[in-house]
Amino acid sequence: MSEWRHIRSLGVERPYEAYLHGYDEGPPGPGQVRLEMLYTGFSAGTELTFVKNTNPYLHSRWDAGRGVFVPGEAEAHYPVPFLGYMESARVVESNAWDYAPGDVIGAVFGHKTGHTADPFHDVLTKLPAGIDPILGIYVGQMGPIAANGILHADAEMLGANAPAFGAGIAGRPVLVIGAGIVGLFVALFAQAAGASEVVIADPSEFRRMRAACLGLTQMTEADAWNHAKARWHHGGNDRGADIVFQTRADSASLHAAMQALRPQGTVIDLAFYQGGADRLRLGEEFHHNGLNLRCAQINRVPRGMGHAWDKRRLSEETVRLLGARGAEIRQQLITHVIPIEEAPAFLRHLVADRPEFLQIVFKGAD
Repeated sequence: MSEWRHIRSLGVERPYEAYLHGYDEGPPGPGQVRLEMLYTGFSAGTELTFVKNTNPYLHSRWDAGRGVFVPGEAEAHYPVPFLGYMESARVVESNAWDYAPGDVIGAVFGHKTGHTADPFHDVLTKLPAGIDPILGIYVGQMGPIAANGILHADAEMLGANAPAFGAGIAGRPVLVIGAGIVGLFVALFAQAAGASEVVIADPSEFRRMRAACLGLTQMTEADAWNHAKARWHHGGNDRGADIVFQTRADSASLHAAMQALRPQGTVIDLAFYQGGADRLRLGEEFHHNGLNLRCAQINRVPRGMGHAWDKRRLSEETVRLLGARGAEIRQQLITHVIPIEEAPAFLRHLVADRPEFLQIVFKGAD
């Protein structure tokens, strides 16, 4: 029987102030596995909303029964002790028959130096030999988010019985708005699925350069929607993309996605909008071209596909992509690797100085 251990966790003590705190954790119980964090990825788009006090849970309560937010009744309060959902870990003790000490897994348990997991409830995905353990941060959440976007495109183009992952975009040109982590994974999945052309758009020259190094055609948003209308024509005035993936939390980017669509085309939206949508103009292309907007978030696969798809299978698609292109992903996406003890100071620097970055990773003790 193992002993108790001390865990360090990264949270937000108050607006604009991250902190580390500790607690003690007991030995794993029957069927459980004890994990030691190797790496944990920082999801800036979501987690900075807690740092900056813009997350909707800090100002509203989610009414799960009705599926609406109730304003004025905050569900989350400072301090927010736990953040994160992108972890790579090593099994150090196991009471589950299918996990052994030394196994490296991708998981979701937050920015903590350790965690006790129950494989019956938690999605724990083993990394095959040959995949860099740092890439395990993508297996539990971010890769599946992007894969779920592809799955929604399959459902949109072919229905619930699409014959294979990515079949809905095979042979079609694809535009991805946003060259952050989700956008880049969507673009790489689209390449692997056999899209005839993959264009990715972002205002950041730094991110466009990283996209180009992955073999993607990169443009600004204005150039991208003009490219779609100039090059992707289907006869007469039928021009543009069947599918645009929108991953930037900006209403102007959503509007650019709609400008790129052919009539009755669809935006697959994976962005997390925290404010209003003052630059989204629904009376223009959305109305005149009869467009569709479909939200694709990780807690739901497309309706009618739940019998065949779940988060575990989306994680498997992520592992397959990492096996094929892991070295490039490691080189181009991961821009910062910081010891977790330095995380609070680094987040202060991130908010105050706004350095260029793609993926920030906090690492455990060597």
